[in-house]
Amino acid sequence: MLVALSATGCGVQAQARIEPVDSGRRGAMPVDQLPGWQRDGLDGLGDALRRQCALRTPPAPWPALCKELPPISADAAKLRNWIETRFVARPLTGADGRAAGLITGYHEPLLTGSRRRESPSQVPLYRRPADLAASGDARHRVVNGRRTAYPTRAEIEGGGLLDGSELVWLDEPVEAFFLQVQGSGRVRLRDGSTLRVGFADHNGHRYRAIGAVLVERGEIPRGEVDAPRIKAWLRSNPERAREVMHSNPRYIFFRELPASADADAGPPGSLGVPLTPMRSVATDPAFVPPGALLYLETRYPDDGRLLARAMLSQDRGAAILGGVRADIFFGAGDEAERLAGLMQEPGRIWQLVPRLSAPSTRPASG
Repeated sequence: MLVALSATGCGVQAQARIEPVDSGRRGAMPVDQLPGWQRDGLDGLGDALRRQCALRTPPAPWPALCKELPPISADAAKLRNWIETRFVARPLTGADGRAAGLITGYHEPLLTGSRRRESPSQVPLYRRPADLAASGDARHRVVNGRRTAYPTRAEIEGGGLLDGSELVWLDEPVEAFFLQVQGSGRVRLRDGSTLRVGFADHNGHRYRAIGAVLVERGEIPRGEVDAPRIKAWLRSNPERAREVMHSNPRYIFFRELPASADADAGPPGSLGVPLTPMRSVATDPAFVPPGALLYLETRYPDDGRLLARAMLSQDRGAAILGGVRADIFFGAGDEAERLAGLMQEPGRIWQLVPRLSAPSTRPASG
């Protein structure tokens, strides 16, 4: 999401589809020749694949591929062999033809709050409004018989338009804003229980990154913009913070998520699949088909270590636009928050595409 932005929606062109390719097609390469491929232990990938295959109707071409998974998904060596023999890697490029792009990150934050408002400093998360109408990615409402754009963030937060639609009240306004950027999270309530909330809809306005706004105004140097720096500025400038946050007109509505028996699963992404830390990624569906198996090569933002892993396109975000653009789901917890907040690294992406025919699986090495 990072809107980095999980599940906040973006303008979608004609949706791409995974098409089987001939392994001799120009630009395709064997999976085992991908940089860093052998160093990826594939931990968690089998879980991400099983969650995707558990959908009532997995996206094409997974209905056929999912039938091949049960005997191998829990065994890393067999899974590696299956991917190497069943797929070829095709590099993704941007509109300018370049293979390099931007890799960011998002996480599932933990906030505190209450079901009912307890203090004037609390801010609400709203449920999806009853008067919100959708047509594709466009949103509107009808006022006096006329269709009109849905109110902006500033109008929603300043006009009491949604009084009575509060899902939960959050203690910290800055974290509440960033929860809208992330698209999902957990709220620790006063009785010690935890409420999971997730994306329900948006107001139809285009997302505007407030980091870019702060750079334009000379508040933060361009090369120093990341989530921790933005949060620090907002907290240090409370008299201006509200106006800066209002410069992003997009507003996210939330729903309560059911408790999951799968303790390792994250919130559901736009595909409807519980996200898997470091194996689920948000992409632009105009360029990357939902459910696509990908391979990303980038680096960790704190120490520059190689970050090269197979991932599944299971989410989308308003700021995730372009062919070589991805947002990695880092999971929940302090370390996930730290890395996701810092993650703005160059990277490359390959789409792993099924071969025209499935070759005989060679024996797994080792």
